[in-house]
Amino acid sequence: MDNTTNDELAVYDTAPGRPAHNSGIGFSATTTEGWELAQRQAKALSSSQLVPKQYQGPNAVADCMLALDMANRMGANPLLVMQNLYIVQGRPGWSSTFLIATVNQCGKYTALRYEEEGTAGEDGYRVRAWANEKATGERLNGTWITWDMVKSEGWLNKAGSKWKTMPEQMGKYRAAAFWQRTYAPEISMGLHTVEEVQDIAPAKAVEQVGAATLRLSPQQMKDARQEIELGVTTADIIREKFPTLAEDQYLLLASFTAKEVEQ
Repeated sequence: MDNTTNDELAVYDTAPGRPAHNSGIGFSATTTEGWELAQRQAKALSSSQLVPKQYQGPNAVADCMLALDMANRMGANPLLVMQNLYIVQGRPGWSSTFLIATVNQCGKYTALRYEEEGTAGEDGYRVRAWANEKATGERLNGTWITWDMVKSEGWLNKAGSKWKTMPEQMGKYRAAAFWQRTYAPEISMGLHTVEEVQDIAPAKAVEQVGAATLRLSPQQMKDARQEIELGVTTADIIREKFPTLAEDQYLLLASFTAKEVEQ
C-alpha cells in the first residue's frame, strides 16, 4: 500500500505577494530523500482523476514531477499548472489567462490593463498592456501589438486563426504576453503562451535567402535579444542552432550583452 501522506500532497500557497521559490521540488536537491519524496508526490498525482488526462497513469509520473518542479519554482498550485500547461506541435505553452492571473496575483504590480487605439481587426488598430510597479509607482508600458504586426508575422492567415474571429481578445492576450516577458520573465519560465505557440509556423521560422543564408524574423530577433540580455542564451549559441544565420543578424545579436539583475 502506498504510504503517501497528506503533507506530501500539500499544495502550494498562491496568495498575492507570495514570492516564487528559488529552487525546485525535492529532486532538484542532491539528497535521496528529496528524490524519493518527489516520486511519491508525482505518483499520487498521476493516480488522481482530477488532473488532466496527460498526467494520469503510471507512464505520466515523469510529467507530474516536472509539473511539480515548475509549480514550486513559480510558487503556484501544482494542479493549476497542470490545468494550464499545454503541448502544441510538440512545444509547451501556458494558457494566456493563467499568465495574466499570475501577474495580477504576484503582488509586485497592479492588475494588467490595456490601452487600445483604432478598431480591432482593421488597419491602424493597436493595443498594449500596462501596469504600475507597486514599489515605485512607475507605469510600465508593454509593446504595442499593431494590426500591421499581426499581418506581417503571418498570425492572421494561419489555418484556424482566431485573429480573424476575435481580434480584440487575441490582441490583449498577445499584449499581456509581451508585457510579462519584458517585466516579469521569471513568471513564465521562458515559455510562450498557447496562442503564441500556435502562431509560430515551423516552416516560417526563418526566411531562406539564396541557397544557404537564413534570416530570423523581426519578432525572433527581438525575442533573441531579450533572451541574451536575460542571460538565457548568447549569439554564439543561436548561431550553433542556425549555422547559416545571416552575418549581419549574428553581428547585431553579438552586440547585445547580458544585463545584471539587481538582487
